[in-house]
Amino acid sequence: MIFTLIFVFAAVLGGSVASVAGFGIGSMLTPTLAAKLGTKLAVAAVSIPHVAGTALRLFLIRQHVNKKVLLGFGITSAAGGLAGALIHTRFSSTGLSFVLGALLVFAGLMGITGLSSRMRFGRRTAWLAGAASGVFGGLVGNQGGIRSAALFGFDIKRESFVATATAIALMVDAARMPVYFATEYHDLARVWTYLLLGTAGVPVGTIVGQRVLAKIPEKIFRRIVSIIILLLGVALSVRPNL
Repeated sequence: MIFTLIFVFAAVLGGSVASVAGFGIGSMLTPTLAAKLGTKLAVAAVSIPHVAGTALRLFLIRQHVNKKVLLGFGITSAAGGLAGALIHTRFSSTGLSFVLGALLVFAGLMGITGLSSRMRFGRRTAWLAGAASGVFGGLVGNQGGIRSAALFGFDIKRESFVATATAIALMVDAARMPVYFATEYHDLARVWTYLLLGTAGVPVGTIVGQRVLAKIPEKIFRRIVSIIILLLGVALSVRPNL
């Protein structure tokens, strides 16, 4: 019961963070659920509430999507997502824990030090970074930090930045989820309770986040989120057998 409440809180928090930052659902939910199910199954399971929250967020801000960036960058990211999902099937849960833990620690440190907001890629490098973010999205369900850094290379406004990042995340979900369903269908059916709770919690967080978190100064908000992500990454790295 206690873990269920923690998971629901993580779902709402993840949806709230993503509504403002453009990512955060996987960063919050995957390590939380991994403590119960193991990282391999958690990655596949979280993709369902992730796509629900991402689709809702895109619907709310769809008018700000930069279609030109989406068409090219999104395709390379989706291709990376499919490749990452196929690689995911070859990894053990322990191996995926190490990868996810390292990514979360890296993202957390980048946010705390402020390097993530100053990082910029040139356009050519941005395409490669987009593909890499897709690979990590398919592999361990965590792609937002790299994708955001890559999108900075296109010099688009904040509203368009979040909307375009959201649309790209949805394309990656569309590419990776069929692989999860084909290879882990029976395990996913076994944890249907968490799928329902997460799918309900993330959209609630999305709505709450746009009304509440958007009022918090961006610098303070990003620091708090980065600290949470860092702590989750450290916990996952210390217990890689999840």
